[in-house]
Amino acid sequence: MVKAAARQPVPARRADAERNIAAILEAGTRLLSADPAASVADIAKAAGVGRVTLYGHFPSREALVDAVLDHAVSIADGVLEDESIDTAPAPEAMAGLLRSAWEILDRHRRLFLAADRVLATERIREHHEAPLRRVGRLIARGQRDGDFRDDLPLPWLVTAFFSIIHSAAQEREAGRLAPEEVADVLIKTMLSLLAPPAARPARGPAKGE
Repeated sequence: MVKAAARQPVPARRADAERNIAAILEAGTRLLSADPAASVADIAKAAGVGRVTLYGHFPSREALVDAVLDHAVSIADGVLEDESIDTAPAPEAMAGLLRSAWEILDRHRRLFLAADRVLATERIREHHEAPLRRVGRLIARGQRDGDFRDDLPLPWLVTAFFSIIHSAAQEREAGRLAPEEVADVLIKTMLSLLAPPAARPARGPAKGE
């Protein structure tokens, strides 16, 4: 009778897989944040795994970039947790949120360029749902307090926030915005957009009246 070959316990295989995935995501975040054209082979080497192992977890470059973006955004969302978002005056909280968000985004802006090349904009937006819920909560509070305009739909204002900060990363990478001016430009742009519309001047008598 042939003795059955000993099998590696499933939990051990799962632990190995989880370690490999964590290493791949860390290496992908680091390399793509430095060079959006970093190859799958480069990422596998930096993670200490073979290409076959990497492709076993992420079957395409698109799948890899998608997972790396999700990983980076999850880390960023944790960094952005700040009770001042719910307590400080809304304009002050928005300025602080923009500064913090830009500090994180600037470090990873090339990762977002890599994502732009292989992922649909809507998919990139989906990865930002958690931090954008934080933005929506802040804008809604500002509307209730009278600090922010309430004549435009809240989802549209959240989309504007996403689009503006995403465009800032592209402008910074293209050299059309200097590194030291991006945060202030973002704050002025967003607070200007969110400001309540000025009261309309009283209408004078029509000509000939």
